[in-house]
Amino acid sequence: MTTRLADHLTIGQVAQRSGVPHTALRFYEDRGLITSQRSSGNQRRYPRSVLRRIAFIRAAQRVGLSLDEIGSALDTLPHDHAPTKADWARLSRDWRDELDARIDALQRLRDQLTGCVGCGCLSLKACGLHNVDDRLSQFGPGAPLLKPASEGGLK
Repeated sequence: MTTRLADHLTIGQVAQRSGVPHTALRFYEDRGLITSQRSSGNQRRYPRSVLRRIAFIRAAQRVGLSLDEIGSALDTLPHDHAPTKADWARLSRDWRDELDARIDALQRLRDQLTGCVGCGCLSLKACGLHNVDDRLSQFGPGAPLLKPASEGGLK
């Protein structure tokens, strides 16, 4: 289904309505997260449904999802028309396990840092983050004590 460009929003209108700077919109487009059509003057024109995609992108970024993860999710939505409520619900269901794992990791981080006095650590014997002689390097990069088990973390 093709819509008239007159029914589309300019990049300035999208920036104003979404609260996302022009530069970020162009970046999202370069990454394939959103799409636009070009006017006869080669100006970007966005379908109104782009506002929902941008809101989704921003919400997903706020919970710590990468742009690659966000892009993979958005790729499951239709490209020829605005996603329906059912499309968004399916995407939500698909992400539930990932979000649950992230919530678990944040809760474990909160719980493990409760007794922490900040690094310069005065409690190295009890510190859940202390890594004597880099013994945790065998579990890969990052902080394996804070990663969810689904990402190779240790419980």
